[in-house]
Amino acid sequence: MEKSSQSLPNALNEGRAVIKRYVQDMQGTPGVYRMLDKTGVVLYVGKAKNLKNRVTNYTNIVALNTRLQRMISQTASMEIITTRSEAEALLLEANLIKKFSPRYNILLKDDKSFPFIFFSGDHDFSRLTKHRGAKTKKGKYFGPFVSASAVNETITLLQKAFHIRTCSDNFFKNRTRPCMLYQIKRCSAPCVNKIKKEDYDVLVAQATAFLSGRSRQIQDQLIAEMQELSLKMHYEKASAIRDRIKALTQVQQQNGIAMAAIGDADVIVLARDAKDCCIQLFSFRGGRNYGNKTWFPTQTADITDGEIMRTFIGLNYQTQPVPPLILTSHFMEEAALLEEALRLNTDYKVDIVQPMRGEKRDVVDYALRNAKEALARHVSMNTTQRVVLEGLQTLFVLEELPKRIEVYDNSHISGTNAVGAMIVAGPDGFIKGEYRQFNIKQKDISAGDDYAMLREVLTRRFSKIEEETNADKIPDLVLIDGGAGQLSVATSVFEELGITNIVYAAISKGPDRNAGREWFHTPNKEPFQLPEGDKILHALQRLRDEAHRFAIGAHRNKRSKSMQTSELDSIPFIGPGRKKALLHHFGSARALASASKEDIEKVTGISKTTAKVIYDFFHGDR
Repeated sequence: MEKSSQSLPNALNEGRAVIKRYVQDMQGTPGVYRMLDKTGVVLYVGKAKNLKNRVTNYTNIVALNTRLQRMISQTASMEIITTRSEAEALLLEANLIKKFSPRYNILLKDDKSFPFIFFSGDHDFSRLTKHRGAKTKKGKYFGPFVSASAVNETITLLQKAFHIRTCSDNFFKNRTRPCMLYQIKRCSAPCVNKIKKEDYDVLVAQATAFLSGRSRQIQDQLIAEMQELSLKMHYEKASAIRDRIKALTQVQQQNGIAMAAIGDADVIVLARDAKDCCIQLFSFRGGRNYGNKTWFPTQTADITDGEIMRTFIGLNYQTQPVPPLILTSHFMEEAALLEEALRLNTDYKVDIVQPMRGEKRDVVDYALRNAKEALARHVSMNTTQRVVLEGLQTLFVLEELPKRIEVYDNSHISGTNAVGAMIVAGPDGFIKGEYRQFNIKQKDISAGDDYAMLREVLTRRFSKIEEETNADKIPDLVLIDGGAGQLSVATSVFEELGITNIVYAAISKGPDRNAGREWFHTPNKEPFQLPEGDKILHALQRLRDEAHRFAIGAHRNKRSKSMQTSELDSIPFIGPGRKKALLHHFGSARALASASKEDIEKVTGISKTTAKVIYDFFHGDR
C-alpha cells in the first residue's frame, strides 16, 4: 500500500507533489523527461514509450529504490520532450545524458572519440599518423581503433612493411639528411629524395589496400616480387621485401582467438561485483582485433545488468561508428529497440546478439575474462592512488590511466662523472626494479651541457622503443626535470625517432626554486602551474624528487668508483694518496690532463719530477 503524504519526509513529499503536477498534463506518447533541482541543474534523464505511465511510477515512493528517492527529494521541476517513436526517445535520452551528465544516471567518465589511422592527402608524400576527432582533413581514414595502443602498434608495423613517413610536414621540409627511421628501415626518406614519388605512391597504395582488407593480395604481390628479385640475384632487395612480408604477417596475428567468423563487429561485455562495474568493448574489423577499451560506470549499484548494457550502448554509439554486429555478454530486454534506434543513424542493418555457443561465444568469453581481470585490478587499486592517476590522465590528456610513468634527470659536477637517471612509477607506486642509470658516453659533450646529456639519454632509451613487444615497458607519460629547453630537446629526439604516441612534459623549479611553484611545460601549450597544495602537484613533486634522488645517488657511486679506479692508476709513482690529492685538486682526470706542469706542481705531495712524469703521461712523452 502506498505510503501516505503525512508519513513522508518533507523534501520527498514536495518532490512527489512536483511530479504529480507535471503528470496531469502529460500524454501517453513516447518521449524524454528531465528532473531538475531548484537551481535548474539536471538530476536525471529518462526515456519512455508512454510518458504519462512512466513518470506516474515515480509517485509511488515505496516501490522506488534509495537512489531514486533521493533524486525525487531534490526535484523542483521537470522538462518534457515528446518524440515520434521510442527509438527516437532512446537516442535523445543518450544525447542528453552525454550533454548534462546527470548525477543520478549511469555515467561514463571517458567519452573521447576513438582514434583512426590517417594517410594525409594534402602533401606530395603522404604522411601516416594517428587521428582523433572530426574527419575534416583531406586524406584517407581507417578504423576506428578502440585503444591507442592498438593503433600505435599497427602504425609501427605499417612503417616496417611499407616505409611510409610519420614525421610532421615542417620536420620533413627541413631535412638535409635521412633521419634514424631510414637507417632502421622504417621510412623510405622521401624528404631527401631517397625514393621517387611514383614509387612512394605505390607504397601508400599498398598500405591503404592492406588496411582495406586486401591483405592477402598485397602479401601475394610482395612474395612474387621477392621471388623475382631472387631469380635476378638482387638478394639485398629481396631481403628487404622479405622483412616487409614478415611485418605484414605480424599485423595479421590474431592474439590466439578465433575471429575469422566475426568480420566487422564490436564485442561488449559486463563484469561486476557488489560495488563496482566494468564494461569492456573489443573492436574487430575485417576479422582483426582493433583493440579494447575499459569503462567503470558510476551510479550502477541498484541497476540491472541489462539496463547497464542498454545505457552503455546508447551512450557509446552517440559519437562512435556503429558496426553491423554487436555481440553482448548479457541479455537485454530492449535489444530490438536499440537495433531500431541505431539504424536511425546508419544506412545498414544493425544486429545485437547474445551468442550462446560457437566461435562468437568464444570471443565473448575471451572478452569477459579480460573484463573480470580489469575489474579486479580496479578494485584492488588504492583509492587515493586512483584519484592521482585520474588527475594525471586529465592534466596531460592521456588516452587512459597511466600504467607506466618514466621520469628523467641528470647529475654531474662541472660535467664530470655525468649520469642520466630514469625512474619508473605505476599504479602501485615506484617500480624500482625498472630504474635505469645511463653513463654518459659522448666524449665531445661540453662540461655541464645538460641538454646534450639529456639528448643522449633519451636517444638511447627510445631508439628501439618501437621494437618493444611488451606493452608494459612502453611509458604512457614521460616527465623530464627541466624547463622549456629540456622540452625542446625531447621534442627534437622524438621527432628524429618518429615517435608520436608518447606524451611528455618538463617540470621546472619555480621562482627561488620553491617547491609548490613549479612550472609545467608541454608541447604546443603555454607553461602552467598547479595550485599549491594540489594532490596532483604533490604527486608530480614526489616523482621529480625520486628521479633527483636516484640521479644523485648514481652520480655519487660513479664518482666514488672513479676515485678508486681511474686513468691515474697507470701513471708511474702515483699511489692512492697522490691520486686522491690530484683528484681533489683538479676534480677529474680530464681536468688533470689539461693542466700545465706548473699547475700540477702546486698539488700537495707532488714534486717537480713527479709533475713532469704526470704531464708527460698525458702528452705522449711516456
